[in-house]
This record gives sequence, structure tokens and C-alpha cells, in this order.
Amino acid sequence: MPPTMPSPAIEKLLILQARDSHRRELEAHIAATPAELARVEQQIAAERTAIDHARDELRRLEADKKLLETEIGLAEGKLAKYRTQQLAVKKNDEYQALTREIEATEVAVSALEERELELLYAIDAAKERFDAAEAALQQNISGHQARIASLHEREASLRSELETTRAEVAAARAPIAEPLLRVYDRISARQWPVVVPLQNGICGGSHLKVSSEVESAARAANRMTAAADSPAALEQLVLSDQSGQILYWVG
Repeated sequence: MPPTMPSPAIEKLLILQARDSHRRELEAHIAATPAELARVEQQIAAERTAIDHARDELRRLEADKKLLETEIGLAEGKLAKYRTQQLAVKKNDEYQALTREIEATEVAVSALEERELELLYAIDAAKERFDAAEAALQQNISGHQARIASLHEREASLRSELETTRAEVAAARAPIAEPLLRVYDRISARQWPVVVPLQNGICGGSHLKVSSEVESAARAANRMTAAADSPAALEQLVLSDQSGQILYWVG
């Protein structure tokens, strides 16, 4: 047997529902865009923070190097002073005392220079790490920025499509009687979809079996031919006793 066709009123409501469903999808995508943009902005901020941390490590090492250079300069100045004093002293004990100071200072300078060399190696390694990390992170940031541009483009496209879809929704509402629209709008405010099939006694919204009275009413409504813009069309509406949605019987 050929499938049973919905009544004219249900057909119009199904057309409206299809366009309304598309409108809802577009509005949901648009509403989600700010959160998507915020997530990408957070990723960019995290990448930039990582770059800053890598740069801070390099700067700290370079600052340590400058401090060490100052210490070495002071120690070398002290060493030069001791050597000058040593040339001027006449007493042996003073000469020996300065010799000990010179030797101790030379040891200190040598240790500082060794630390400076280690620091130079550390700076070179840190610079390599920073350059590699910065290149990778900047590439990531470029990808995130491209994603932001894409999201803005998509939002503009969605808004344009939404305008068209809203006009289509309005056009689909026009041939439907006001009483039917009130029922449709009331149901759509609390659940979606509004119109669902009834097949083998099972409500397409709740997936539960309806009463025999509801099933019989849905079967009978399919045979009604009142136009959707007719006041009599309201009589063709059968609501599920399980979900409250509008049913149309599927043979």
C-alpha cells in the first residue's frame, strides 16, 4: 500500500518546522561563535605567555652574566690595586701579605671566569631553545589568527543566511491559520521538534506508545482535508498524550 500522506495542515506545519529547524541551527551556530573566538584568543594568550617565559629565561641568564662581569671587573680592579701596592711596599711581611691577597684574588677571578664560561654556554643553549620555541609558537599563533578570521567570515555568512531563512520561515507561516500557529509556537517554546510521526502506535517524540484513542484520532486526522489557513484545520491537530507534541500518523 502507498504511504499515508499527512493532512494539508500537517504538511504546512512540517514545511514550517523544517525551515524553523534550519533557523534554530543557524542561531545556535552564531550564538556559539563568541565562545569559540574566546577559546582561540585564550590559546593565543597561552602561546604568547610561553614565548614570554622562554624570553624571560634568556633575559635572566643575560642579567646573571652582566652581574658576573661586574664581579670579575671588581676582582680584577682589586688585583691590579694589590699588585700596585706590592711594588711600593718595603717590608717583607707586607709584601708577603699582599702576595697572599693577590693569589686569593687570582683564584677568585679564575672561579668567576669559569662561572662566566658556563653561563655563556647556558645562554647559547637558552637562545637556541628560545629561537626554536618562538618559531613554533609564532606559527601556532598564526594558525590561531587564521582560525579567528575564519570564524568571523563564517559568522558573517551565517548571519546573511539567517536573514534569508527568517524570511523563508515568515513565508511558511503565512498560509497557516493563527490558531494552529499559536499551538505550534506554544509547543516549540518548550520542546523541539513540534510535529512528530506516529508509527505503530509509537510517538516519534517520546518513543513511547500512545493510547488507542490518540492513535485513532491521528489516523482520522490524516483523512481530513481542511486547508492549513482554515479555522477547521485546528481540528486536525492531535497531540501526543506522552510528549504533548503534534502527531501525524504514518501508515
